[in-house]
Amino acid sequence: MGHTILEKIIALQKKTSNIRNLCILAHVDHGKTTLADCLVANNGIISSRLAGKLRYLDSREDEQIRGITMKSSGISLHYTTGGNEYLINLIDSPGHVDFSSEVSTAVRLCDGAIVVVDAVEGVCPQTQVVLRQAWLENIRPVLVINKIDRLIVELKLTSQEAFTHLQKILEQVNAVTGALFTSKVLEERAEKDADATSSCTENSSGDQVYDWSAGLEETDDSDLYFSPDQGNVVFASAIDGWGFRIHQFAEMYSQKMGIRSSVLLKTLWGDFYINAKVKKIMKGAQAKGKKPLFVQLVLDNIWNLYDAVVTRRDKEKVEKMVTSLGLKVMSRDLRHSDPRVLLSAICSQWLPVSQAVLSMVCEKLPSPAEIVAERVEKLMSVGARRFDSLPEKTQELKKAFLDCSADEMAPVIVFVSKMFAVDSKALPQNKKRPLTQEEIAQRRELARQRHGERQAANQSTETSGSVDAGGTSILAAPATSSVTDALCAQTEALSVKTAVEEEGKEQFVAFARVYSGVIRKGQKVFVLGPKFDPSLALRMLSGGCSATDALPTIPHMACCTVDSLYLLMGRELEELDEVPSGNVLGIGGMEEFILKSATISTSLACPPFTPLNFEATPIVRVAVEPKHPSEMPKLVRGMRLLNQADPCAEVLIQETGEHVLVTAGEMHLQRCLDDLRERFAKIEISASKPIIPFRETVVRPPTLDMVNEELGKQQKVAVIHQVKEEQTKYPEGVQVDSTGLVMLTTSNKMATVGVRAIPLPEDATRLLEDNVELIRTMVQLSLFAWEGKTLDINQKILENIQDFKVKLESHLQGHKWRGAVERIWAFGPRRCGPNILLNNIEGYQRPSVWQCLKCVKEKEKAEATTLRDFDNSIVSGFQLATLSGPMCEEPLMGVCFSVETWDMKLSTPPAQQDSVDENSVSQCAETSNDNQSLSSELQDVHETDMSTTGSNRSRSRVEAMGSSVDCYGPYSGQLIASVKEACRYAFQAKPQRLMAAMYTCEIMATADVLGRMYGVLSKREGRVLHEEMKEGTDMFIIKAVLPVAESFGFADEIRKRTSGLACPQLVFSHWEVISSDPFWVPTTEEEYLHFGEKADSANQALKYMNAVRKRKGLYVEEKIVEHAEKQRTLGKNK
Repeated sequence: MGHTILEKIIALQKKTSNIRNLCILAHVDHGKTTLADCLVANNGIISSRLAGKLRYLDSREDEQIRGITMKSSGISLHYTTGGNEYLINLIDSPGHVDFSSEVSTAVRLCDGAIVVVDAVEGVCPQTQVVLRQAWLENIRPVLVINKIDRLIVELKLTSQEAFTHLQKILEQVNAVTGALFTSKVLEERAEKDADATSSCTENSSGDQVYDWSAGLEETDDSDLYFSPDQGNVVFASAIDGWGFRIHQFAEMYSQKMGIRSSVLLKTLWGDFYINAKVKKIMKGAQAKGKKPLFVQLVLDNIWNLYDAVVTRRDKEKVEKMVTSLGLKVMSRDLRHSDPRVLLSAICSQWLPVSQAVLSMVCEKLPSPAEIVAERVEKLMSVGARRFDSLPEKTQELKKAFLDCSADEMAPVIVFVSKMFAVDSKALPQNKKRPLTQEEIAQRRELARQRHGERQAANQSTETSGSVDAGGTSILAAPATSSVTDALCAQTEALSVKTAVEEEGKEQFVAFARVYSGVIRKGQKVFVLGPKFDPSLALRMLSGGCSATDALPTIPHMACCTVDSLYLLMGRELEELDEVPSGNVLGIGGMEEFILKSATISTSLACPPFTPLNFEATPIVRVAVEPKHPSEMPKLVRGMRLLNQADPCAEVLIQETGEHVLVTAGEMHLQRCLDDLRERFAKIEISASKPIIPFRETVVRPPTLDMVNEELGKQQKVAVIHQVKEEQTKYPEGVQVDSTGLVMLTTSNKMATVGVRAIPLPEDATRLLEDNVELIRTMVQLSLFAWEGKTLDINQKILENIQDFKVKLESHLQGHKWRGAVERIWAFGPRRCGPNILLNNIEGYQRPSVWQCLKCVKEKEKAEATTLRDFDNSIVSGFQLATLSGPMCEEPLMGVCFSVETWDMKLSTPPAQQDSVDENSVSQCAETSNDNQSLSSELQDVHETDMSTTGSNRSRSRVEAMGSSVDCYGPYSGQLIASVKEACRYAFQAKPQRLMAAMYTCEIMATADVLGRMYGVLSKREGRVLHEEMKEGTDMFIIKAVLPVAESFGFADEIRKRTSGLACPQLVFSHWEVISSDPFWVPTTEEEYLHFGEKADSANQALKYMNAVRKRKGLYVEEKIVEHAEKQRTLGKNK
């Protein structure tokens, strides 16, 4: 990169009002990187001829091979329009659903977005996702409708048909935006009217009438939608290098036709036409069968150009067009055999896409100084805290955000959205820089001096050689020169060795944006983790302090020095000394302090930013091990680096010692394994088959058997009971009655627990699963309330908890669920899962899990309801039982365990619970192999709980242990084990089923490959939900569900079978019960006829269950050898 360009960018970085931070968002293969190439070529960084072919921002080798973007990468461009110079920080993001986490990291750093839509495919699933992400982050989008050349060349539409098609695409995009806007307005309106009930009027019958449309009518949404006359839509073909806004044609035709450009601007897009007789623009083109203005003045010209250049190759017409447009086309382009080269040469001069897009960006997208207050408050409010409840000093920082000031006194606030790995030889300080004229002159002078010295030395040796006594000196000279040569060689070898070591080392650069102040090289700053609490830090440090002071240790805060600052230039980095507010940058030397994302500030009052919204859930997991066991330390280090470099990947270590990698999908997994082999670990590794997650549940007793016969015949029922009795032989001390109630006594016969398993309704299970974070917050708040602590709770959080409670009550209807919500003892596993523990013990009134709601209503501490001794042991046993079920040790889902009896015969009443009780949940979290991040947060809650209780409590626990320990171990431990076993037996007393993880599969395909595509889906247990034809095209959109267990290799197979004409997008959707019973065996004559003596047709649930049990080393009941024939032994052969 030239010095002049770098100096210009550094100068522009200081003009905040002329900076535009934007990202390019779109569905996969809609032309994001090609468009980015055109914008980069405008700055002369790459040749305009290579734009679209080079894919400059796809710097990875696998990105170039696959032809899709996998990592978001940034570049800084400068653009001059209307006499103003602008700095454009552009971030290109991936479109594949597996890499949607990269989109989240890009969107957070931007103020605007270019949404690219394919003119043929229209709005696709990922287009809707990126529009929602942009909406959630409060950034303003502009639209580019790309690949219009496909309408001409592939679909062969007329200009009139293309106009109708483009209108429909625009309507689809605006429909998505409108839905997001409507939901937001109605939500805000509902919040306002929750306090003021006056807006709800009563009619004569006494029913309440609510006018939902009122909020929408009052709110201004004129700037929200995409419309060509507003200037926020560009029509383009990035591969051919052309693009335009209707402003350009309005100005062009206003001079030719003598009509004001403002009039043309309003009428060029819409149902208007020119009446040639009266020379007026009139409305109603469609009704009167006239050509709309947009077709007549814009599209017809482009269609004629394509017709002359690409279709007919009419040289005379082309030359005529070129001269009429006043363009200069090189003769080699005119003679070129590929017509697209000539087309690109003409279009890139006539309607350059870079100018259209960049001028739209500069006009329509906001600068960093125009950040809205709503977005600032949203960024600063983390978790359950509302902005008003933050400390005063923290609230004062809002002004620094809004000012976006680069003053010396302004606090530095920087957000790091991700860490990305860079080869150390690619860093600017390790590169050989081009020499300046002064340096070249100095080196020339130095070389002359050395040459002169060498000549003088040679002359002196010649003269001394002529003297007889000089023989010794002649012999000594080669000896000294050989010594110096050896020293030189040694130093060279050392330098080469260090250089090789440096080259092999991966350096991490933080991908960040400055929101306030100026960050400088060598500056000391605070790195604030996601759990950092500014109020705690301000309490610990009463006076004002800076990062240079000696500070006490504050949780989730580190102090460090900024090592280096970089300007992101796609594949290259340029070193900077300082970066003012409003700019996107790279920060070096942060790998020791930041794992994935963090907030950097010079003020301890700064809160950590809200976490990023990740659309894709990591669900595909594999166990990784090195080919050679001695290389295990390298693998561990490599996985640590991979975890830091990828925002979505997770690295876990199971209790078996396996290193597990969790990724968002098959392609993401492949990229992570390639990175591990080639960049981070640099060793040969072997990955297991993907570890498929399952869930275990119970269902209502089925009414039909496997051959759809009613289960009412006495003989058949008797046979089934007989089979069940053989299957489940309960040990001593366990009693199971006909209703499924399990009574279990502890080993020391001191306590008896009665538990019953009840299947939860499907809606209730889904509600629990969707509100995991809310349940976790609720449990934490209830814990604080129980301890008598006060906490400023966000009113919205309390409203959400109340809504959650009401919805749960509505889903748990019927006599058996009456009052069940108030009697919820705990949720599990990990205290926030989709299973419930119910308190149905007569005479035991314990504090409710909804205690936080009661505390706020009564404005006082929790009522003094005492817990029964060893209450926590029951909860811990339930947590362990729900964490690993009896079928294949997978977590339970949608099961309610009702504790009906709990009798204790204790001679010495223990004081409080045992220490085992408190730590039991953290133990189960350690043993889990699933979602360790959840367990770590839960452990934090317990640590705070344990730290608040004093030494007296711990002393009483020790005394309690002494009083309640017998030969079977601590009493609390026995109770935990008994409750766990009771839950497992209660689970087994009901019809058991496996639940499989399901993907939603969206496929776009042409009619001629539909049959082959359905074949692949049915082979993999897929189920088509619906299919619809995309209007104006021959494409079908098929929506299906597919088990995650059957999805591996699905994308490759469907591409092979359809010759690349269908490409699926897989997104994790939900859990679904597998209908077949894994323990079923044929018992009746019909079943023997239908399924064979040994159920010869594969039982899908049994197949999955046995596969999981085998992987976990559990007992699997199967015959290894069947129908074996007799074989001669060695003994008989003698």
